[in-house]
Amino acid sequence: MPTITVNGKTLQTTHQTVQLVINELGLSTGRYAVEVDGELTPKSELTQLRIVEGMHIEVVQAVGGG
Repeated sequence: MPTITVNGKTLQTTHQTVQLVINELGLSTGRYAVEVDGELTPKSELTQLRIVEGMHIEVVQAVGGG
C-alpha cells in the first residue's frame, strides 16, 4: 500500500490512480486543478496516472467571488 501526500497530508491508499484518490477525498467537485510532483496535470490524464510511492498531489479548488 503506497504512502502518498495529498495537500500536505500523508496517507496510505489502495487506489490505483490519482483520480480515484481525489474522488475518495471529495476533492474532485466543482472547478479544480491538480499538481502531481510539482507539475500541473491535465484532468484528462488523472484516470490513467498511476499512484506511486512518495507521490505528492496538490488539489486546488477554484473559488468565485467579486
